[in-house]
Amino acid sequence: MNPFEMVVAIVIIVTIGKVISTRYKTKHGIIEDNAGNQKLAPAQVTQDNDAQSQEIKNLKERVQILERIVTDNSKAIDLDREIESLRNT
Repeated sequence: MNPFEMVVAIVIIVTIGKVISTRYKTKHGIIEDNAGNQKLAPAQVTQDNDAQSQEIKNLKERVQILERIVTDNSKAIDLDREIESLRNT
């Protein structure tokens, strides 16, 4: 292995280690300030994320319901038109 390949291998290993470390910290709610000090994220941030996730779920459910109403409503309108046309004949 020549020196260039060794430098590239070291850079790749360090990069992979940093990515894994960052993912671990993010998963466990560890934040880092500008000075490099690590601490646990406040519970409020986690609660805000949970609240936002719940709100997104609720909004998705509402959109599904509205889509169903719109598609069902068009079928009902078509049925009403057919009934009215039958009454007129």
